[in-house]
Amino acid sequence: MAPRFERYRDRYENIALSRDEHGILTMRLHTQDGPMVWSASIHEQLGFCFTDIGTDRDNAVVVLTGTGAKWCEDIDAASFTLSNSRDWDVIFYEGRRLLRNLLDIEVPVISAINGPVRIHPEIPVMSDIVIAAETTVFQDAPHFMSGIVPGDGAHVVWPHLLGPNRGRYFLLMGEEIPAAEAKALGVVNELLPAGQVLDRALEIARYIAAKPPLARRYARVALTQRYKRLLEEGLPFGLAVEALAAVDALPTEGRMKDAQ
Repeated sequence: MAPRFERYRDRYENIALSRDEHGILTMRLHTQDGPMVWSASIHEQLGFCFTDIGTDRDNAVVVLTGTGAKWCEDIDAASFTLSNSRDWDVIFYEGRRLLRNLLDIEVPVISAINGPVRIHPEIPVMSDIVIAAETTVFQDAPHFMSGIVPGDGAHVVWPHLLGPNRGRYFLLMGEEIPAAEAKALGVVNELLPAGQVLDRALEIARYIAAKPPLARRYARVALTQRYKRLLEEGLPFGLAVEALAAVDALPTEGRMKDAQ
Protein backbone atom coordinates (compact mmCIF):
# COMPACT_ATOMS: atom_id res chain seq x y z
CA MET A 1 0.00 0.00 0.00
CA ALA A 2 1.26 3.48 -0.86
CA PRO A 3 2.28 5.79 2.00
CA ARG A 4 -0.65 7.76 3.38
CA PHE A 5 0.51 11.10 1.93
CA GLU A 6 0.61 9.69 -1.59
CA ARG A 7 -3.01 8.60 -1.24
CA TYR A 8 -4.31 12.14 -0.68
CA ARG A 9 -1.59 14.38 -2.15
CA ASP A 10 -3.33 14.82 -5.51
CA ARG A 11 -6.90 14.30 -4.35
CA TYR A 12 -8.01 17.95 -4.19
CA GLU A 13 -8.64 20.15 -7.20
CA ASN A 14 -8.09 23.44 -5.38
CA ILE A 15 -5.46 22.41 -2.83
CA ALA A 16 -1.83 21.81 -3.82
CA LEU A 17 -0.04 19.68 -1.22
CA SER A 18 3.68 19.10 -0.82
CA ARG A 19 5.82 17.78 2.03
CA ASP A 20 9.55 18.08 2.59
CA GLU A 21 12.09 15.85 4.31
CA HIS A 22 11.32 17.48 7.69
CA GLY A 23 7.67 16.49 7.53
CA ILE A 24 6.57 20.07 6.82
CA LEU A 25 3.39 19.92 4.78
CA THR A 26 2.58 22.98 2.66
CA MET A 27 -1.06 23.45 1.75
CA ARG A 28 -1.53 26.01 -1.05
CA LEU A 29 -5.07 27.07 -1.87
CA HIS A 30 -5.81 28.08 -5.46
CA THR A 31 -8.31 28.22 -8.30
CA GLN A 32 -6.82 27.02 -11.58
CA ASP A 33 -3.40 27.74 -10.06
CA GLY A 34 -4.29 31.41 -9.49
CA PRO A 35 -5.67 33.19 -6.40
CA MET A 36 -8.40 31.24 -4.69
CA VAL A 37 -11.98 32.06 -5.64
CA TRP A 38 -14.26 30.78 -2.87
CA SER A 39 -16.72 28.21 -4.17
CA ALA A 40 -18.96 25.35 -3.14
CA SER A 41 -16.21 22.97 -4.26
CA ILE A 42 -13.59 24.54 -2.02
CA HIS A 43 -16.07 24.61 0.87
CA GLU A 44 -16.40 20.84 0.50
CA GLN A 45 -12.74 20.06 -0.13
CA LEU A 46 -11.27 21.84 2.88
CA GLY A 47 -12.97 19.76 5.55
CA PHE A 48 -11.94 16.48 3.94
CA CYS A 49 -8.40 17.71 3.29
CA PHE A 50 -7.99 18.79 6.92
CA THR A 51 -9.07 15.28 7.91
CA ASP A 52 -6.48 13.67 5.64
CA ILE A 53 -3.76 15.94 7.00
CA GLY A 54 -4.79 15.45 10.61
CA THR A 55 -4.83 11.66 10.38
CA ASP A 56 -1.39 11.45 8.75
CA ARG A 57 1.02 11.25 11.67
CA ASP A 58 4.01 11.76 9.38
CA ASN A 59 3.08 15.45 9.15
CA ALA A 60 5.24 17.43 11.57
CA VAL A 61 4.02 20.98 10.83
CA VAL A 62 1.43 22.42 8.44
CA VAL A 63 1.94 25.64 6.47
CA LEU A 64 -1.27 27.07 5.01
CA THR A 65 -0.95 29.63 2.22
CA GLY A 66 -2.63 31.09 -0.85
CA THR A 67 -1.60 31.75 -4.44
CA GLY A 68 -0.45 34.90 -6.19
CA ALA A 69 -1.00 38.39 -4.81
CA LYS A 70 -4.08 37.66 -2.70
CA TRP A 71 -5.39 34.98 -0.39
CA CYS A 72 -9.07 35.21 -1.35
CA GLU A 73 -11.03 38.26 -2.45
CA ASP A 74 -13.65 36.74 -4.76
CA ILE A 75 -16.50 34.29 -4.46
CA ASP A 76 -18.29 32.18 -7.04
CA ALA A 77 -21.76 32.80 -5.61
CA ALA A 78 -23.44 30.89 -8.43
CA SER A 79 -21.75 27.67 -7.29
CA PHE A 80 -23.84 27.67 -4.09
CA THR A 81 -27.50 26.65 -3.99
CA LEU A 82 -28.97 27.85 -0.70
CA SER A 83 -32.72 28.00 -1.16
CA ASN A 84 -34.08 25.29 1.13
CA SER A 85 -33.35 23.07 4.11
CA ARG A 86 -31.70 20.34 2.04
CA ASP A 87 -29.26 22.83 0.51
CA TRP A 88 -28.43 24.18 3.95
CA ASP A 89 -28.02 20.68 5.35
CA VAL A 90 -24.98 20.36 3.07
CA ILE A 91 -23.55 23.68 4.32
CA PHE A 92 -24.31 22.68 7.91
CA TYR A 93 -22.44 19.40 7.46
CA GLU A 94 -19.46 20.84 5.60
CA GLY A 95 -19.20 24.02 7.67
CA ARG A 96 -18.90 22.15 10.94
CA ARG A 97 -16.35 19.72 9.50
CA LEU A 98 -14.24 22.49 7.97
CA LEU A 99 -13.36 24.35 11.18
CA ARG A 100 -13.51 21.37 13.52
CA ASN A 101 -11.17 19.34 11.34
CA LEU A 102 -8.77 22.27 11.05
CA LEU A 103 -8.46 22.37 14.84
CA ASP A 104 -8.24 18.58 15.00
CA ILE A 105 -4.90 18.67 13.16
CA GLU A 106 -2.60 17.66 16.02
CA VAL A 107 0.54 19.46 14.86
CA PRO A 108 1.23 23.22 14.77
CA VAL A 109 -0.33 25.14 11.88
CA ILE A 110 1.28 28.27 10.41
CA SER A 111 -0.50 30.64 8.03
CA ALA A 112 1.47 32.46 5.35
CA ILE A 113 -1.11 35.04 4.23
CA ASN A 114 0.03 36.29 0.85
CA GLY A 115 -2.38 39.20 0.39
CA PRO A 116 -5.94 40.47 0.93
CA VAL A 117 -8.42 38.06 2.46
CA ARG A 118 -12.03 39.19 2.35
CA ILE A 119 -13.72 35.81 2.00
CA HIS A 120 -13.61 33.63 5.12
CA PRO A 121 -10.67 35.43 6.74
CA GLU A 122 -11.35 33.45 9.92
CA ILE A 123 -9.68 30.38 8.39
CA PRO A 124 -6.06 31.62 8.14
CA VAL A 125 -6.16 33.54 11.43
CA MET A 126 -7.12 30.37 13.32
CA SER A 127 -3.55 29.11 12.84
CA ASP A 128 -1.13 28.94 15.75
CA ILE A 129 1.25 31.38 14.05
CA VAL A 130 0.09 33.95 11.50
CA ILE A 131 2.58 35.53 9.10
CA ALA A 132 1.09 38.10 6.72
CA ALA A 133 2.17 40.15 3.74
CA GLU A 134 2.20 43.90 4.22
CA THR A 135 -0.46 44.05 1.48
CA THR A 136 -2.93 41.97 3.51
CA VAL A 137 -6.34 43.37 4.35
CA PHE A 138 -8.91 41.50 6.43
CA GLN A 139 -12.64 41.91 5.85
CA ASP A 140 -15.69 39.68 6.29
CA ALA A 141 -17.23 40.56 2.93
CA PRO A 142 -19.70 37.75 2.12
CA HIS A 143 -21.84 37.83 5.25
CA PHE A 144 -23.61 40.76 6.91
CA MET A 145 -22.51 43.16 4.17
CA SER A 146 -24.54 40.96 1.82
CA GLY A 147 -27.45 40.46 4.19
CA ILE A 148 -26.24 37.10 5.54
CA VAL A 149 -25.69 36.15 9.18
CA PRO A 150 -21.93 35.68 9.89
CA GLY A 151 -22.70 32.39 11.61
CA ASP A 152 -20.32 29.88 10.06
CA GLY A 153 -17.48 30.45 12.51
CA ALA A 154 -16.82 34.14 11.92
CA HIS A 155 -19.10 34.93 14.89
CA VAL A 156 -16.86 32.82 17.12
CA VAL A 157 -13.39 33.61 15.77
CA TRP A 158 -13.45 37.40 15.41
CA PRO A 159 -14.89 38.33 18.83
CA HIS A 160 -12.39 35.84 20.29
CA LEU A 161 -9.45 37.52 18.52
CA LEU A 162 -10.52 41.16 18.58
CA GLY A 163 -12.57 41.27 21.77
CA PRO A 164 -16.38 41.24 21.93
CA ASN A 165 -17.10 44.84 20.92
CA ARG A 166 -14.49 45.20 18.20
CA GLY A 167 -15.31 41.73 16.86
CA ARG A 168 -19.01 42.53 16.54
CA TYR A 169 -18.23 45.88 14.90
CA PHE A 170 -15.89 44.20 12.42
CA LEU A 171 -18.58 41.72 11.38
CA LEU A 172 -21.56 44.08 11.30
CA MET A 173 -19.89 47.05 9.64
CA GLY A 174 -17.79 45.27 7.01
CA GLU A 175 -14.72 46.92 8.49
CA GLU A 176 -11.40 46.60 6.69
CA ILE A 177 -8.41 45.90 8.93
CA PRO A 178 -5.08 46.47 7.16
CA ALA A 179 -2.09 44.32 7.97
CA ALA A 180 -0.29 46.77 10.26
CA GLU A 181 -3.40 47.29 12.38
CA ALA A 182 -4.04 43.54 12.48
CA LYS A 183 -0.54 43.08 13.89
CA ALA A 184 -1.13 45.77 16.50
CA LEU A 185 -4.39 44.03 17.48
CA GLY A 186 -2.62 40.68 17.88
CA VAL A 187 -4.35 38.98 14.94
CA VAL A 188 -1.07 38.75 12.99
CA ASN A 189 2.31 37.84 14.49
CA GLU A 190 4.71 39.07 11.81
CA LEU A 191 4.51 41.31 8.73
CA LEU A 192 6.79 40.95 5.72
CA PRO A 193 6.92 41.95 2.06
CA ALA A 194 4.66 39.64 0.08
CA GLY A 195 7.52 37.71 -1.52
CA GLN A 196 9.02 36.78 1.84
CA VAL A 197 5.96 35.49 3.68
CA LEU A 198 6.10 31.83 2.69
CA ASP A 199 9.87 31.60 3.20
CA ARG A 200 9.49 32.97 6.73
CA ALA A 201 6.65 30.57 7.48
CA LEU A 202 8.80 27.66 6.32
CA GLU A 203 11.71 28.91 8.43
CA ILE A 204 9.48 28.86 11.51
CA ALA A 205 8.13 25.47 10.49
CA ARG A 206 11.67 24.03 10.41
CA TYR A 207 12.28 25.39 13.92
CA ILE A 208 9.09 23.70 15.15
CA ALA A 209 9.75 20.47 13.25
CA ALA A 210 13.05 20.11 15.11
CA LYS A 211 11.25 19.81 18.44
CA PRO A 212 10.37 16.39 19.90
CA PRO A 213 7.33 14.86 18.16
CA LEU A 214 5.13 14.61 21.22
CA ALA A 215 6.01 18.15 22.30
CA ARG A 216 4.85 19.41 18.90
CA ARG A 217 1.71 17.32 18.91
CA TYR A 218 0.50 18.01 22.41
CA ALA A 219 1.42 21.69 22.38
CA ARG A 220 -1.07 21.99 19.52
CA VAL A 221 -3.67 19.96 21.44
CA ALA A 222 -3.27 22.10 24.56
CA LEU A 223 -3.31 25.42 22.71
CA THR A 224 -6.45 24.64 20.72
CA GLN A 225 -8.53 23.20 23.56
CA ARG A 226 -10.40 26.45 24.31
CA TYR A 227 -10.94 27.20 20.62
CA LYS A 228 -12.54 23.79 20.17
CA ARG A 229 -14.88 24.42 23.08
CA LEU A 230 -15.92 27.82 21.72
CA LEU A 231 -16.62 26.36 18.29
CA GLU A 232 -18.50 23.40 19.72
CA GLU A 233 -20.75 25.83 21.61
CA GLY A 234 -21.25 28.37 18.84
CA LEU A 235 -20.79 26.87 15.39
CA PRO A 236 -23.91 24.65 15.03
CA PHE A 237 -26.17 27.41 16.39
CA GLY A 238 -24.56 30.04 14.15
CA LEU A 239 -24.97 27.92 11.04
CA ALA A 240 -28.61 27.24 11.93
CA VAL A 241 -29.57 30.91 12.31
CA GLU A 242 -27.58 31.79 9.19
CA ALA A 243 -29.67 29.27 7.25
CA LEU A 244 -32.93 30.50 8.79
CA ALA A 245 -32.26 34.11 7.85
CA ALA A 246 -31.04 33.21 4.35
CA VAL A 247 -34.13 31.17 3.51
CA ASP A 248 -36.39 33.89 4.96
CA ALA A 249 -34.76 36.44 2.63
CA LEU A 250 -35.83 34.49 -0.45
CA PRO A 251 -38.84 35.78 -2.41
CA THR A 252 -42.04 34.15 -1.17
CA GLU A 253 -42.66 32.46 -4.50
CA GLY A 254 -39.17 30.95 -4.38
CA ARG A 255 -39.79 29.47 -0.93
CA MET A 256 -43.15 28.08 -2.01
CA LYS A 257 -41.61 26.48 -5.11
CA ASP A 258 -38.82 24.88 -3.09
CA ALA A 259 -41.32 23.52 -0.58
CA GLN A 260 -43.29 21.67 -3.27
